[in-house]
Amino acid sequence: MSEPNLYSDEHWMQLAFEQAAQAAELQEIPVGAVIVSQNQVIGAGFNAPISLKDPTAHAEVQALRQACLNIDNYRLPDDATLYVTLEPCTMCVGALVHSRIKRVVFATTEPKAGSLVSSRQLLNSGYYNHIFEFEHGCLQEQCSQQLSDFFKMRREQKRLMKLQEKATLTELNLKNQVNSTDN
Repeated sequence: MSEPNLYSDEHWMQLAFEQAAQAAELQEIPVGAVIVSQNQVIGAGFNAPISLKDPTAHAEVQALRQACLNIDNYRLPDDATLYVTLEPCTMCVGALVHSRIKRVVFATTEPKAGSLVSSRQLLNSGYYNHIFEFEHGCLQEQCSQQLSDFFKMRREQKRLMKLQEKATLTELNLKNQVNSTDN
């Protein structure tokens, strides 16, 4: 018999949010995930495809890898729930199906690549031999703001880099003009 749920979805999503903050510190898109079974985190992860040089290093996959190592099985326990700050993509939905996750709770939708309720609704296809429960909206505002702030900061960094490149080119042009008039 499983233990009663001692913590709310918000509690676990807050832990996923903290994982996402670790990704942001590494200049990775801030997505975090935790997998919970019997009121314990059995796996956690954050986006790290750039730093790990691994296109599959999404938060969900990182959490799945850790959970499976911790339980010494490629299938998750019957009560396992994934909490993730952003709607899973196609790759992650596939990994979740294969892991036999029971439930997925995600904070905010991903209009371009989301594969549960947004651009693709993969579990409605009828092709999968395992379907998991899912819901969204838990800490949506907080997680959405974290993503918005990250992309705003990234756009500002790009803008400053372009200004710096322009200033460097202007400086080089001035030096070349001075050198050509000296000769």
